[in-house]
Amino acid sequence: MPGALTALLGITEPIVLGPFGGASSIALTALVSEVGGLGSFGLYGYSPQRIRETIESLRAATGKPFALNLWLPKGDEVAPADVDLAPYLDALAPLYTAAGVSAPTVPDAFLPSIEDQLDAVMDAAPAVLSVVYGVPPADVIDRARGRGIRIIGTATTVAEAVALDDAGVDAIVASGAEAAGHRVSFLQPPERSLVGTFSLVPQVVDAVRAPVIAAGGIADGRGVAAAFALGASGVQVGTAFLRTDESAVPPAHRRAIAAAGDTDTVLTSAMSGRLARGIPNRALHAIEASGLIAPFPAQNWLTGVFRAEAARKDDGDLLSLWAGQSAGLATRSDARDVFRELQAGVPR
Repeated sequence: MPGALTALLGITEPIVLGPFGGASSIALTALVSEVGGLGSFGLYGYSPQRIRETIESLRAATGKPFALNLWLPKGDEVAPADVDLAPYLDALAPLYTAAGVSAPTVPDAFLPSIEDQLDAVMDAAPAVLSVVYGVPPADVIDRARGRGIRIIGTATTVAEAVALDDAGVDAIVASGAEAAGHRVSFLQPPERSLVGTFSLVPQVVDAVRAPVIAAGGIADGRGVAAAFALGASGVQVGTAFLRTDESAVPPAHRRAIAAAGDTDTVLTSAMSGRLARGIPNRALHAIEASGLIAPFPAQNWLTGVFRAEAARKDDGDLLSLWAGQSAGLATRSDARDVFRELQAGVPR
């Protein structure tokens, strides 16, 4: 029930902001923490220096607990030297032209090392470290415990939840297939791990000792109430907050969420090289039609060049329009209003 999670994390409401890799904002993270939930900030691709600067900004904005989110390596990531990018650059050339940018120069690395990122997080000792795409190693859990950091893992299947529970994480997000963004499966391919929230949450609750946070398809008080009826101790909400003015996404992304209905999202690896749920647009269709999608994280880096310019120009045709299946319920533009609506579903 709610008390198990709130006491564990030092919050007053069992509501967690979804961590948006590349789309988190200081304002939204701090607001959710300030009103009693757990604000979360996604650190995908952040250098150690940028992590330190982000934590400083968050602490200047709120004195309440917040979570930092990292992507654990799965072992299938490619380095620039591992892949010939020429055919993928050719396939994306029309999209670079449409955005008004040049094809990028291949970097020395697509991502900073997870070890360096973890060092920066451990040094800063936030209240919570949340992770996706795997089970944190024992030494990471031990380091976190020594720094007073709670660890939240993320599961898309019961087996993943059990693996996280056995490792000793403090809480587990059970992420149903309805959820926006990347399918963070790590034991089986994501295509074989598409369990809906309504099926996943109670089975995870029955299988683990740690408190369970329900995620996927929860956008209003009714979804919150349903999650608790299924045995969850809290909820994680993404799309409803992504739609708000406080989020970091461009206005075109907010408009796309506002216009989306229940069947208006798809699962695709076109934008990043890993399966994710979002709203289709020109870029997604063009990449899928080309049949050329580079392995992760090369594809994410390649598309990031035109996506960054598209964000600057507010061009929704060239963005990653991540959204969940309950986008049609994301009707509020003020994050405080979203939070109050979610609060209404928490059992008292």
